[in-house]
Amino acid sequence: MSKEHSYQLTLKWTGNTGGGTSDYKSYERSHIIQSEQKVDIAASSDPAFRGDKTKHNPEEFLLASLSGCHMLWFLHLCADAGVIVIDYEDHPTGTMIELETGGGRFKEVTLHPLVTLQNKEFAGKLNALHQRAHELCFIANSVNFEVTHQASVK
Repeated sequence: MSKEHSYQLTLKWTGNTGGGTSDYKSYERSHIIQSEQKVDIAASSDPAFRGDKTKHNPEEFLLASLSGCHMLWFLHLCADAGVIVIDYEDHPTGTMIELETGGGRFKEVTLHPLVTLQNKEFAGKLNALHQRAHELCFIANSVNFEVTHQASVK
């Protein structure tokens, strides 16, 4: 039997500089992402699209979602397999293509997890665990572009 999970948040535009959207260049892309009982996240668009480079943007959130989902499944699978991870770090990269029609889409995302193990003898199991985490990741299963991983072990 399938289970359904619902998610919600509030996104508030904070970029009205006085004239609203009277002109494409007249407003900021700044916004706040809020979720009950959580810290607000200040966000904007990518600087290439008139955004604030000091704030996170939706494209970065997509990378973070893919990376976080993979990590959480991977750690779960390691725990089940008796593989003790003592540190995990990822530096995901992604390529987005702007289309001539004005829109765009992601072409690919690559995760670059660096896993530190308590015991190196389990290093040989990691590729299979990463592959299974990829297969189980809710976010990776929801996108229409390739998500790969190039893992390293420490």
